[in-house]
Amino acid sequence: MNLQRLKRFLALLYIKLVRTNDTPQKAALGFGIGVFTGILPGTGPIAAVFLASLARVNRATALLGSLVTNTWLSFITFLISVKIGSGIIGESWQDIKEKWSLLFKHFSFAGLFKASVLKTILPVMLGYLVVAICCGLVSYAVLILILNLRKKPR
Repeated sequence: MNLQRLKRFLALLYIKLVRTNDTPQKAALGFGIGVFTGILPGTGPIAAVFLASLARVNRATALLGSLVTNTWLSFITFLISVKIGSGIIGESWQDIKEKWSLLFKHFSFAGLFKASVLKTILPVMLGYLVVAICCGLVSYAVLILILNLRKKPR
């Protein structure tokens, strides 16, 4: 049964991305925005649609990009984000990862405003920002290539 749901989802993805009546640039930019917001923690489908509306690009592809990458890809990109963010800050990624684990183990809202906690959150968020921007740009470029090749007369 799960295979059927996956096939339907992929068919919907194809229809929304490739058969859109929007320009390839607007559809691809919407998807790129969606991928960006889907990877960045704390954002998601609502942020994708909102940013797509502000940018006047395809909201359906933005929503789709966000849904495709939201949550599950964040688990995959966590370690990459920690490594990149730690490199930007000049800290050891193992130390940041350990501090991040301790932060969630002993989580409290009051503790979020401590300077030591901010030193832990900053590299992780910087890393996620870099990863989200890169993935958004790559997805934009790939989709615009696909859409332009698809729309060329044969």
